[in-house]
Amino acid sequence: MGKFVNSIEEFFEYCKENEVEFVDFRFTDIKGAWHHLSYTMPSIDADSFKNGIPFDGSSIDAWQPINKSDMILMPEAESAFLDPFTADPTIIVFCDVYDIYKGELYEKCPRSIAKKALKYLSETGVGDVAYFGPENEFFIFDDVKIKDEINCAYYEVDSEEGEWSDSKSYPDGFNTGHRPRTKGGYFPCQPTDSMVDLRAEMVQVLEQVGLETFVVHHEVAQAQGEIGVKFGTLVEAADNVQIYKYVVKMVAHLNGKTATFMPKPLYGDNGNGMHVHQSIWKDGKNTFFKAGEYANLSDTARYYIGGVLKHAQSVAAFTNASTNSYKRLIPGFEAPSILTYSSQNRSASCRIPYGSNEKSVRAEMRFPDSTACPYLAFTALLLAGLDGIANKTEPVGPMDEDLFELSLDEIREKGIAQMPHTLREALEALLKDQDYLKSVMSDEFISTYKHYKFETQVWPDEGRPTAFEFKSTYSC
Repeated sequence: MGKFVNSIEEFFEYCKENEVEFVDFRFTDIKGAWHHLSYTMPSIDADSFKNGIPFDGSSIDAWQPINKSDMILMPEAESAFLDPFTADPTIIVFCDVYDIYKGELYEKCPRSIAKKALKYLSETGVGDVAYFGPENEFFIFDDVKIKDEINCAYYEVDSEEGEWSDSKSYPDGFNTGHRPRTKGGYFPCQPTDSMVDLRAEMVQVLEQVGLETFVVHHEVAQAQGEIGVKFGTLVEAADNVQIYKYVVKMVAHLNGKTATFMPKPLYGDNGNGMHVHQSIWKDGKNTFFKAGEYANLSDTARYYIGGVLKHAQSVAAFTNASTNSYKRLIPGFEAPSILTYSSQNRSASCRIPYGSNEKSVRAEMRFPDSTACPYLAFTALLLAGLDGIANKTEPVGPMDEDLFELSLDEIREKGIAQMPHTLREALEALLKDQDYLKSVMSDEFISTYKHYKFETQVWPDEGRPTAFEFKSTYSC
């Protein structure tokens, strides 16, 4: 994200120039949700940045007990930008969470964990900066209805782009008939692509708040889109994901639409991924590059990929953090779950983009999605990769054939591991494979994260009958 201020002093000058009335302090919980509290501008001074902002940590899921609830938000002035949506001039500031009881950055604060990961990278000597470039896909619907009761479970999403709308009667009496169709949404022009102006507005707002965008397009599924945002360091990239999701949701909302980053909202059509491009640099040089090798990958890059693929079933607990994630990771929908790497090949879990040179060689992990907390997902990927470098882990591959065409027997015969099939499997893998994380993530955090995901995702999901189960077993 482009910076608007570079110091606490500049922050107050910037606020004065823009007649700011409210300061909105934001932080992220372990599931990746953004929280905020606002202060009036006159009530904030330089000491607020140095001493922090108090808040109740017991009111945030899976954080503090009520008898140790007092915690501190540590604002980062350099992260500030003007909120483009508030009626009154408001400035948003990212915060880390400080634990007053241990006198250190809070072990359950995702942004603080991400900062520890960057410090650990430097300590290893492998590199001094890690770049991440996430690609967050999203759906824009006209309406969503949800019911979840003891005797009834129901959802319905709607979009004029959906082929289910072919026979619908609209209030103005006009049904265009122009629709992408299932898996037909990649790059169609208007009027089939109905979201051109809406995405353009999102881009304008993203640029306004300091994100640099490039490619903007309709994605493969009906009502699906994507906006490319420039890569950044691990923390910058995760910050940008939070801003990106906020802007996309708010622009849709203000236009009478609803946006979601849910991995699989439509049965039978492609889902939302968060492909993550990664590279490690040292002294201004890309450590992933070596001319003349396969896809110009260095040993460092190959071992990094090997580490990620080796630990992928455990990493998935952070990168694919919902039960819905695994409904996307099934054959036939361009969601790679086969743990190998390849140049240019989008059917592999790790792709090396075409034409990569000294500056652009990178590993693109294609299995993550946006239900991940970005700080935790990027940290887990980095730590798995660093473990691979330390142990010179060779990945399976490269494999350049269409892996989507392989049968399960063929996958097994080739000795290729796969992603977990459920969040339960990912969390159970995390129980068995977590040592690579412990240089940055504490035992307390990993245990809390695992229990939280079981309690809020796995058990509630497994305990609910579905419409399909009624359809397939009611008459048995």
